[in-house]
Amino acid sequence: MTLVAYVREHIVLFGALTANLGIAIAKFVAAGITGSSSMLSEGIHSVVDSLNQVLLLYGEHRADRASDAAHPFGYGRELYFWAFVVAILIFAVGAGVSAYEGYIHYYDPEPLHDPTINYIVLGVAFLLEGTSWVIAVREFAASKGDTGWWTAIMRSKDPSVFVVMFEDSAALAGLATAGAGVWASHYYNAPELDGIASMAIGVILAMVAVILAREAKGLLIGEAADVATIRQVRAIVETKDWITAVNHVRTVHSSPRKIFVAISADIEDHITMGDGERLIEHLETELKAAIPELSSIYIRPEKQEDAARFADSAEG
Repeated sequence: MTLVAYVREHIVLFGALTANLGIAIAKFVAAGITGSSSMLSEGIHSVVDSLNQVLLLYGEHRADRASDAAHPFGYGRELYFWAFVVAILIFAVGAGVSAYEGYIHYYDPEPLHDPTINYIVLGVAFLLEGTSWVIAVREFAASKGDTGWWTAIMRSKDPSVFVVMFEDSAALAGLATAGAGVWASHYYNAPELDGIASMAIGVILAMVAVILAREAKGLLIGEAADVATIRQVRAIVETKDWITAVNHVRTVHSSPRKIFVAISADIEDHITMGDGERLIEHLETELKAAIPELSSIYIRPEKQEDAARFADSAEG
């Protein structure tokens, strides 16, 4: 894959990384000049976001490795691990430091300075973060189809998109909060209000971190493919006249674009072992052609009554 193709494939991450690096530098300069706690918190927030994009890009790279003897189903879930690390960083570093800085500046506030540079930096940051947010939202909207936004987020198997979308949403909310804190502290001549704004930014980041950690945990444990994919697999298998019943179809994502599927099917009693092997091989080929995301297919011949006896309650 060429560098241009790689960047295009990961445009959401590269767009967010570029924006956050520039924004972080500007925020720290503004914080150093004006002594604003909320601006310092926002600078830390942008540094954490930049590191998060680097970790997600690293996770994408590691997840693309081919399977081997130690990991026969590949390394796809490594992306999910790094998404979980990102959530921890947002909570521990982003939210923790913002809350701490806000607490310090609330009880020992900095003298007020001309806020003009803060407003300029916040305006530019809002424009850049907004651009990154629009890119992430468009990418996610294209992949979700007609599914509702929240449902699509809960079902999404690609953290590199929804993590950036949540990060950018938190960033925009944080910028608005920082701007309000800077304005209020000067309007009311109360610099401790800037510290309160910084603590509010910490709360926003903590809420986002909890949501992302929940989603990353589910992906790490193993989530089923979407209902439409499971139904499509079942429909294809049920068309075979040598299969009398499909007992269950169980799936799990080993990466955003790779699915392991296990199928239990009752096969006609007169089918010999040799014929069964040939028919199953043809069925696997048909399934992979219809659903390229099926990286591993396991089809188990099993009597319907036996499957019903030992199956658990959930399919998928």
